[in-house]
Amino acid sequence: MIELSDQPMTWVMTGDSITQAVLHTHGARGWVEHLSERVRWQLDRHTDLVLNTGVTGWRASHVLDAYEHVIGRFAPDILSLSLGTNDAIAGLDGLPAFHAAMREIIARTPDARIVLHTPTLASIAGRPYRAELPAYCQAVREIAADTGALLVDHEAHWLDRFGSHDPLAWLDDPAHPNAAGHLAMANHTLRTLGLGELTEL
Repeated sequence: MIELSDQPMTWVMTGDSITQAVLHTHGARGWVEHLSERVRWQLDRHTDLVLNTGVTGWRASHVLDAYEHVIGRFAPDILSLSLGTNDAIAGLDGLPAFHAAMREIIARTPDARIVLHTPTLASIAGRPYRAELPAYCQAVREIAADTGALLVDHEAHWLDRFGSHDPLAWLDDPAHPNAAGHLAMANHTLRTLGLGELTEL
């Protein structure tokens, strides 16, 4: 759970296009915007800052390379890392670099509460292109366990919802959540952080 301070807090949410929430919501809010609505409005934390520094196409190595620009200069109280969907394209050979970059990002942010997210499911049609996505989800779990980060396991949540069925109801294309998928991500994140759920949209 996240312990909320009596003082205003800075939340940095970084990751790839799913965090940035470009194109695939078709004008609806992305999951970070939903989280901001819950934190800054519904929880009356009006002066908290929820900063979205996700960049489409990025992998963990990109975030590390741009660390000061997308994370460091904001001195976050909460750092959310949602990566792996693009990293998985590199297959199993890319796992060591993914581990190393993720752990270095965390090490550079010792004063923040770290929140790690597993990637969401790809569609059945999209899985050959990201065949090792489950391995990257497992890597995120291992990193969370090793570092004490809070784990938001979207893969497990989506598997619980869809099982072996195609998760098309929450996807806009083979890898990107649609508006419903983003809302599901937001509420699952909020529940995991101990912040309830969105009470209105």
